[in-house]
Amino acid sequence: MRNYDLEFLKKFSMVIGFLILITFGLIIGSYLVHRAQPQEVPDGVARRTEARIAPVGAVYAGSTGAAAQAAASAAAAAAATANVAYGGTMDGSVIFNNLCTGCHTSGAGGAPTMAAADWASRIPQGNDVLYQHAIEGYVGPAGVMPPKGGNPALTDEQVVATVDWMLANLQ
Repeated sequence: MRNYDLEFLKKFSMVIGFLILITFGLIIGSYLVHRAQPQEVPDGVARRTEARIAPVGAVYAGSTGAAAQAAASAAAAAAATANVAYGGTMDGSVIFNNLCTGCHTSGAGGAPTMAAADWASRIPQGNDVLYQHAIEGYVGPAGVMPPKGGNPALTDEQVVATVDWMLANLQ
């Protein structure tokens, strides 16, 4: 190879390397600019957020505001009951068979099974303690109980009805 060919290849390689550096710089710069822009919220998400905060974020003034507030409160209560687990049933056997049986049949996580002997140390604590542990959850040496059996859609009354059903059906 001749000397001027080597000089050309050196300079051409330097130009290519410089262009590669500029390309990476532009890629990184465009990424940083893109991240600095606020993300657009999809319309469905915005509508759900507005519907969720509407009763709390509304302003009620005067007598018409009181009526609107009562209507919003009634609508919120109706929506809350529509989201209650198992259709709001108070039948403890339905809730037990759909939710509780997984742990209370096998004894998973230290859960007492439906044998009366497993409940011997728990029953003397009283029903209020059993209700509290079932509603709020429990972590202790005897085992682990997630709040409301792991289903936050259950009402406290449903949990109490289920605990009562379990206690009545111990074998």
